[in-house]
Amino acid sequence: MSNNVSYTFENGIASIAMDDGKANALSHQMWDELEEAFNQAETDNAIVIFKGRPGLFSGGFDLKEISKGPKKALLLTSRGSKMARRILSFPFPVIGLSTGHCIAMGAFLMLACDYRIGAKGEFKTGLNETMIGMTMHNFGIELARYRIPLNYFHRAVINAEIWSPDGAVTAGFYDLIVAPDNLDTAAKSVATGFSQLNMGAFNGTKNKSRSALLKLLDRCIESDLEMPQSN
Repeated sequence: MSNNVSYTFENGIASIAMDDGKANALSHQMWDELEEAFNQAETDNAIVIFKGRPGLFSGGFDLKEISKGPKKALLLTSRGSKMARRILSFPFPVIGLSTGHCIAMGAFLMLACDYRIGAKGEFKTGLNETMIGMTMHNFGIELARYRIPLNYFHRAVINAEIWSPDGAVTAGFYDLIVAPDNLDTAAKSVATGFSQLNMGAFNGTKNKSRSALLKLLDRCIESDLEMPQSN
C-alpha cells in the first residue's frame, strides 16, 4: 500500500497494518496512508482488521510534528479526530487489533473501533495527554465519555492513568485480551461473526445509534482548531 501502512484483502476481510519501524507515530504521512487504505477497504466492501506491528499499536501523535508550533499541532490533531470519526461511522465493521502498547491518539483510534482486541503482555494502554503537558482536546473528551465507563472516565482522561491489558478491558479500551500468538486468529473469528450480519442493517444501525455523537464530534473538531493544546 505504502511506506508505513500495508493493505491486504481476502474473503471479504481487509487487514490494515501500521508499521513505521519505530513508534507508529501518527504523522501527516501516516494519516495520508491510512486514508488511502480505508478508502480501498470501503471500495472493497470489507470488514476491516486494523492493527499495528508485534508489540505496538501506536504511541500516538508524531511529537516532532506537534513541536513545530501550535497551528501545525492543531492541524495534526484535527486529522486524528477525523480519522477516528471516520472509523466510528465506517459502513463496515472495524476490528481494532492492539498488538502491544496503545497510547494517546493510538488509544483513541482503538476506542473508535467496533470491537477491540488487545494483546496479553507487559503492554501499556491509556491516554497520557495530561502527563505530557497537553490539554485534552474536546473531541478526545467526548469520544472517551462515549466509550469509557463513568467510574473510569476521570481516571483515564484527567488523571492520565495507564493500564495493563487486563485493566484496559475493565477501563473500556478493549473487549477481549488474547495471547499475542492468537491475535490474528481471534480477529478473524470476530470478523467471521460480523460477516453473518446484514451489512446494510449494520451500517444503518451503527450510524443511526451514533447520530447524536457524530454531530457532537463534528462540532468538537471545529472548536478544537482554535483550542490551545498545552498549558
